[in-house]
Amino acid sequence: MTGTGSGTPLRAALVGYGLAGSVFHAPLIAATEGLVLDTVVTANPDRRGQVEAEFSDVVRIATTPDELWARAGELDLVVIASPNKTHVPLATAALKAGLAVVVDKPIAGTAAEARELGALAEERGLFLSVFQNRRWDNDFLTLRKLVTDGDLGDVYRFESRFERWRPELKGGWRESGDPAEIGGLLYDLGSHVVDQALVLFGPAAAVYAESDVRRPGAATDDDTFIAITHTNGVRSHLYASATTAQLGPRFRVLGSKAGYVKYGLDPQEAALRDGDRPTAGKESDWGVEPAELWGRLGSGESPLTDGGTPVPTLPGAYPAYYAAVAAALRGTGENPVSALEAAAALDVLEAARRSAHENVTVTL
Repeated sequence: MTGTGSGTPLRAALVGYGLAGSVFHAPLIAATEGLVLDTVVTANPDRRGQVEAEFSDVVRIATTPDELWARAGELDLVVIASPNKTHVPLATAALKAGLAVVVDKPIAGTAAEARELGALAEERGLFLSVFQNRRWDNDFLTLRKLVTDGDLGDVYRFESRFERWRPELKGGWRESGDPAEIGGLLYDLGSHVVDQALVLFGPAAAVYAESDVRRPGAATDDDTFIAITHTNGVRSHLYASATTAQLGPRFRVLGSKAGYVKYGLDPQEAALRDGDRPTAGKESDWGVEPAELWGRLGSGESPLTDGGTPVPTLPGAYPAYYAAVAAALRGTGENPVSALEAAAALDVLEAARRSAHENVTVTL
């Protein structure tokens, strides 16, 4: 590794410059103190032009990942933001080249593959992490604090919705019916809602799911429901949909003392898509939402009246993920999301797929 000294930047290479690479990973890497974007791998001429326009001459461009393995000694980290079906082979190649790795979610198509990658990283003494950025959403950070502080009492039910209204297909591998592509909402948005549920309420004991293909011409699931019974008794009801004409609350959490209801999505993705960046001078307002979007905490109130007491939403903090990665690589912090945590979420996703296909409840 080249950047092991505390004053030397860690050099990252990014494989893939589609939505994940261009909107999330490249801007967040570039905004992280002590971490620099060294190389972007893309064979697409238009995306090469995007890289050159945003990063001028400070970033090298490679056509294939093999170019990275050939000069692994010049790099400290490889970030894999390419299509899902490439995650396992590319992560394996990077680890075998002696490089630390970040993989976009889902890390793999199966929990077994995720655990095999984790074992390979451990065997080689290398860092392997999974980009589960929704752990740093503003609403999730707020809810996690409410749960930790006991404001809800004992939580009985956690409802989480990641719903969209996209009646027309967009095309691309995410909507492909080929199982090798690991597409569909179960593994896309489902990766987020399941991960958040497990972080909040611990391991799953049983899983039931319904998964449908609603839109004309669609080849994979676009409307999915997952019910998790956690080992501690909490029930999580999770929705991922592209066919929701009227959006429900992002969170509705019911406890023995109070409930928390929150509408709307964290603003960070929209900001990144619009070209806003969490750079110097913007730290104070990055991830902050206006008071009218705050969730409400209370009991017995009617949503047609006040609906409870507004709870200031904590600022979203996507930059915290790569700050944690840099600290872990320097030996001063912990891995923010391990392969084993990702494997636990994949256990649930695999159980959900089986449940929906066989119309059974799956015990883990």
